[in-house]
Amino acid sequence: MIADIIHIQSNISNISKQMKKSNRHNTTAFNSVRIKLEEEGLINNELLVLIAALSLEDLIALKLELACGEVRNRLYGFDIWRNLKPIVQESVLKFAISTRKSKKDAARFLGLNYLEFKKLLTKYNIEEYFDMV
Repeated sequence: MIADIIHIQSNISNISKQMKKSNRHNTTAFNSVRIKLEEEGLINNELLVLIAALSLEDLIALKLELACGEVRNRLYGFDIWRNLKPIVQESVLKFAISTRKSKKDAARFLGLNYLEFKKLLTKYNIEEYFDMV
């Protein structure tokens, strides 16, 4: 069953990559965090299957635990609590761009007017992240 899931995800990934190359006219179409990380060699289908089994809360806690483990359980003055809002906002902006057909649609999806949305894209360098500039 897991092999079937991996095979299906691999096919979807290949189709998405082909569509991304042929459909660059849409403002956000085929901008995907998953595809970007796959192309950079940072994730693969096996890892995606494992990640899909985790809750978002567990995934965040695990990422923080791993980050602290690398620096002997210290984040050297990085105030996680006060930085949660910008971290989450950046993540949600990337998600909105990845899942909506246009920037205007992404703004509506998030409940923002287009001007607010554009300011946040600039603040968090989202367009650079997806090479949309």
